[in-house]
Amino acid sequence: MKKISIIIPVFNEIKHLEEVLKRVEETNFCNLEKEIIIVDDASDDGTFDFLANLNKNYKIFHHNINQGKGAAIVTGLKNVTGQIIIIQDADLEYHPNDYISLIKLILNGEAQVVYGSRFLNANNSKGFSLTHKFGNIFLTFITNLLFNTKLTDMETCYKAFNYEIIKDLKIKSKRFEFEPEVTAKILKQGIKIKELPISYNGRKFVEGKKITWIDGFHAIITLFKYKFFD
Repeated sequence: MKKISIIIPVFNEIKHLEEVLKRVEETNFCNLEKEIIIVDDASDDGTFDFLANLNKNYKIFHHNINQGKGAAIVTGLKNVTGQIIIIQDADLEYHPNDYISLIKLILNGEAQVVYGSRFLNANNSKGFSLTHKFGNIFLTFITNLLFNTKLTDMETCYKAFNYEIIKDLKIKSKRFEFEPEVTAKILKQGIKIKELPISYNGRKFVEGKKITWIDGFHAIITLFKYKFFD
């Protein structure tokens, strides 16, 4: 494995995007060649112009209408050439340094899919609202119940994949249901998901957080859908 593809879905994160890209650039992903893929999901906050003025060798794609995080990730997946795939949100809730330990498990052949758990090291996770924290715990509980696994954080953004595992998955989710859909389809194949602790610095709605309880409701539907009907 020589290359890692980093998919960055973006929607109205102009305040954080430059710092996120800086952090990704500064992170040494186990000496792998970096392929940075940015998918602008029809932002209207100046992101388009910012990306147009970048002089780095990024792969940049734009959606004409806002479709959701899942749709942006799917666009990214269609254009990757790396052997390891990771996802980096365009906010500052997660730090790319935490990906290094996840990637090592794949490089060493110890895992094919690794999730970064915000709950395995609670001391390094902050900013959770009560509703988001217990919502995440409940959704993970449902996942474990349906697929007989022992995950602690299904909804985490930090997921690392061997490309061979994810390349043939037909992801249909447009919004935040991407997380339960990709998890369900991987577990349904009998592939074990390993977890490692990561840090987390959550933000509030007034700071730009977009996921809501409605997305949690759709996540439950998605888990049952891909367990029993797909």
